[in-house]
Amino acid sequence: MDRNPNSFNHHCIASFKTLTPHITCLVIHNNLLYAASVNLINVFDLSHSYTRVDSFNDNNPSSGFVKSIAFSTDGSRIFTAHQDCKVRVWLITPSKRHRLLSSLPTVKDMLRNCMVPRNYVSVRRHSKKLWIQHWDTVSGLVVNERRMYSVSWDKSFKIWDLESYRCLESVKAAHEDAINAVVVSSNGTVYTASADGWVKVWEKDEKMKRHTLVRTIGKMKSAVNALALENDGTGLFSGGCNGMICRWEEKLLRDPERKVSTGTSDKSLMLNKNVNDVVLVEMLRGHGGAILCLMSVGGLLASGSADQTVRIWQREKGSGGYCCRAVLEGHAKPVKSLVVFKGGEEGNSKGVVTLFSGSIDGDIRVWKLCA
Repeated sequence: MDRNPNSFNHHCIASFKTLTPHITCLVIHNNLLYAASVNLINVFDLSHSYTRVDSFNDNNPSSGFVKSIAFSTDGSRIFTAHQDCKVRVWLITPSKRHRLLSSLPTVKDMLRNCMVPRNYVSVRRHSKKLWIQHWDTVSGLVVNERRMYSVSWDKSFKIWDLESYRCLESVKAAHEDAINAVVVSSNGTVYTASADGWVKVWEKDEKMKRHTLVRTIGKMKSAVNALALENDGTGLFSGGCNGMICRWEEKLLRDPERKVSTGTSDKSLMLNKNVNDVVLVEMLRGHGGAILCLMSVGGLLASGSADQTVRIWQREKGSGGYCCRAVLEGHAKPVKSLVVFKGGEEGNSKGVVTLFSGSIDGDIRVWKLCA
């Protein structure tokens, strides 16, 4: 819903480009902006007028597009997801340089598993891979404490131990089509979004020691490209190729169909039971193209689209719903990634947010948003 989109003060304060076009991912860590474009990861210093201080992975063009970036909880390592089916681990040096440490799965992990026939799974006709391997583009990474979650166009997601770099678990055929996005809540609940139109919810079964599917929500008519969790953890946003953003919340519902036996063979008692379910509470319309990225911060939601714009949505105190407060225009190509910068004096001011948007033409724009 659009409501006074110009009432939200916003302006572009800077614009700069990566060395190569087609930005796929933006992340910020320790006052550094990481921008993945094609196979290259560009590093810009936010405290020195967005000066490029490093670029890495340039010696490995065969790795293909870099699809996602994540950091270890101690901030010493960076993890990158690649089109060549691998996850790479880099050490961040004190001089802000990046040195390759390993690729996942590691050679040690491969050797540990390759001698046992049951460790192989069928991936295509007449083709098998180890269960610890992705066999298609790794499309997303999320780090949650000592674990990392990777999703892939091979329809699976995997869980890695960040101390040993071992693959702990693989959920094969998690979706019917390529998995495009993953987010993990603070309590460890995993949400995956796929080109099959579904968003799925996974939780770890402590007895079985593996993740199981607990809910399937959505079933959009188009592929789901992006996910974002509300900062308070109460809601989930999903965006797809149909240009709409869905907001989901966990609700306490009544289940009148539950039957409880009375102890006889011919009688049962109908009882209402409180059950939790994830339900669609709102659909945000306004974009004229596919939703390619989502970013939630505070009470704001930013969405980037193939229509070359970024929309800023704000939660209203009365209704609890979101309305469009600003449309950020200026990109000449689809907006592929968004990230928020929380540092600096202005970033710490009440109601002020610095937003970075990256386009597939290599253009990065910096926006100052003021409520």
